[in-house]
Amino acid sequence: MADHDQRRRIATLGAMVLARISFGYQVQTVASLGPELRTAFGIEFALLGTLMGLYLLPGVITAIPAGFLARRFGDRAVIACGMALMLVGSLVSASAGGPFGIGVGRVIAGCGAVAVTVLQPKAVADRFTGRGFTTAMGVLIGAFPIGIGLGQLTHGRIADAFGWPMAFLAGAGLAAIALTVCLIWWSDVGPTSRALHWPSRREIGLLMLAGLIWTAYNWGYFNFLGYLPSVMAARGHPGWMTDLVMGIATWGNLPAMLLAGLLAARFGAVPVFLVGTALEFIAVAGMGVADWPLIWGTLFGTIAAMHAGIIVGWGALSARPENRAVGMGIFYTVYYLGGSIGPALCGKAADLVGDASGAFICAGILSALALPFWWLHRRLSVRGF
Repeated sequence: MADHDQRRRIATLGAMVLARISFGYQVQTVASLGPELRTAFGIEFALLGTLMGLYLLPGVITAIPAGFLARRFGDRAVIACGMALMLVGSLVSASAGGPFGIGVGRVIAGCGAVAVTVLQPKAVADRFTGRGFTTAMGVLIGAFPIGIGLGQLTHGRIADAFGWPMAFLAGAGLAAIALTVCLIWWSDVGPTSRALHWPSRREIGLLMLAGLIWTAYNWGYFNFLGYLPSVMAARGHPGWMTDLVMGIATWGNLPAMLLAGLLAARFGAVPVFLVGTALEFIAVAGMGVADWPLIWGTLFGTIAAMHAGIIVGWGALSARPENRAVGMGIFYTVYYLGGSIGPALCGKAADLVGDASGAFICAGILSALALPFWWLHRRLSVRGF
C-alpha cells in the first residue's frame, strides 16, 4: 500500500510538472513568434509586448480567488479546470484572425495557468516532507524554464514549417497531455476543510514576505533573459552565441534545482539560498559590466538559479495546511504585482545608461533585495503562528 501511495504521489507530481512545462511553453509563444506575428499583422513592438504580458496579467486578480475555489471544490477540480483553460486559450489564439483574438486566448490560458501555479506548491507540500519536499519543489519549479527552452527551440521551426497557429496548437497539445495525466493519476490526500476564511495576520505577513523574496528572484531572472538578446546584439555577438547563452541559462536550471535539494538536505536551505542569491546578483549585474556572456550565462543558469524551489517552498510552508490554498494565492498576487514593476525600472535604467547594460545592473540590484525580505521573513517566522 505504501508503494502504491508513493507511485500515486509521484504521478500527481508528474501531472503538475507537465502543466508547468506547458506554462513555460505557452508564455514563450508570442515572444518566439514575434517576427511572424509582426509580419502577419503589421503590429508595433508595443502591441507585441502587450500580447506577451497578457498571459500573466490575470494573476493580479485571479490568484487569491483560485485559492478560495480550491478550498471550496478541492485542488484536483481547480487544477484540472486550470489545465482545461490553458488548452482552450491556446486553441482560441491559434484560431484568431488578428492580435485581438490572440490576446483573448492569452488571457484565457493565463487564467488557467495562474490557477494551476497557485495550487501546485500547496499540492506538493501536502504530499511530500523533508528532503522529498525540497526535491519535489526543485523538479516542479525547474520544469518552467524547460518549457521556455523547449519553446525557444520549437516555436520558430513549427511556424516556418506549418504556420504560426500551429505553435499555439502545440501549446494546447502539451496542456491536453497534462490534463489527461491529472484526471487519471491525481491522488487526493484525504479530507480537507471546506471553510472559507483568511489566513491569520501573521500568516499573511509571512506569505507577503515570501512573495517578495520570489519577486526579487524573478526580477533578476526574467530581466536577464529579457535583455540578453539586446545586449548581445549591441556588443556584436552572432545570433548563434545568443542562442547558446540563452539555452545554458534556461536548460541548466532543472539539474541545478535538484542539486539544491541535495545541498539543502546536507547543509540546510538557508545557506543554499544565501549562496544562490549572491551568485544571482553577480551573474546578472556582471552581464552589464563585463562582456563575458558564456561565463555569466553558465553561472546564471546553474548555481545562481538553484534556490528557486527553496523560495517557493518557503511560501507553501508560510501558512498552516488548511490555509495553504488561499495562502499561495496571496503569495502569487504579491509576485504578479511586483513583477510588473521590475521590467519598467530596468528599462528606465537602460535608458539612463544609454544601452541594455543598465538594465542588467538594475536587475542585479533588485535581485539582491531578496536578502532583506528573507531576513524579515525569518524574524517573523521564529515567532510562530
